[in-house]
Amino acid sequence: MWWFQQGLCFLPAALVIWTAASFVFAYITAVVLRHVDPLVPYISDTGTMAPERCVFGIMLDVSAFLGIATVYVRYKQVEALTSDEELKLHRLNRFGLALGIISSFGMCVVANFQKTTLFSMHLVGAVLTFGVGALYILAQTFLSFYMQPYIHSKTIYLIRLGIGVWTLSSIISMFVSSVIMYSSLTGVDVPRKLHWTPGETGYTPHIISTVSEWSLAFSFISFFLTYIRDFQKIHLRAEADLQSSHLYDWPHGGFAVLHQNKRDASESSPLLSGAT
Repeated sequence: MWWFQQGLCFLPAALVIWTAASFVFAYITAVVLRHVDPLVPYISDTGTMAPERCVFGIMLDVSAFLGIATVYVRYKQVEALTSDEELKLHRLNRFGLALGIISSFGMCVVANFQKTTLFSMHLVGAVLTFGVGALYILAQTFLSFYMQPYIHSKTIYLIRLGIGVWTLSSIISMFVSSVIMYSSLTGVDVPRKLHWTPGETGYTPHIISTVSEWSLAFSFISFFLTYIRDFQKIHLRAEADLQSSHLYDWPHGGFAVLHQNKRDASESSPLLSGAT
């Protein structure tokens, strides 16, 4: 059996590969068409102009769906691994599920509201994706801490802790450099500025901000990579629990019973069957 056939590990693997492909494809297309500069543009800038913004939006919507599926499976796994008496872990697990779903929804907002068309909504989506997503990483890191060494290994906890520090550092760096950039470019429509010249005002904080954004995005991708081994040990299945033998709202099936009675009568009566 191949590694991606074990359990549900294909979910985080697909999330990582698909999301990275979304970024890379949009970047290559935008650079080839000269819509952005080759030197580390904002990820959002690579999905601003057509045609790359169309594919970028569709691919990130798929990533959001994979993200919701992944955080839900993680929630069910932690729920199954913790006893009913551990109320603190269950609350933290539910909180993490809510954060993961909100962060995935924010990805849809970022993908479908370009910063050059509706910057305020794009900014809201970025805060939901990265800000709430960072809280999700923090919640899962705490879960890993409380679950080690009996359920989680200490190594996994330390790796997730390191990725959490990486994420936090990237957020701080991006926020500070963005504030400096915007304050030095008064009167300039920065959200619509897609091309930068080395040496111009605000160029250095712009580069620091874009590098921080790419670093932040890949810290998220790296975090979900740590789920692959965990997800090899879990399966989910759906069971159909029928509450009735029919799909009618009234008792006894209504027309279904009438149809059954007519069929029984036609099989038992020679006159109804056409015999003489």
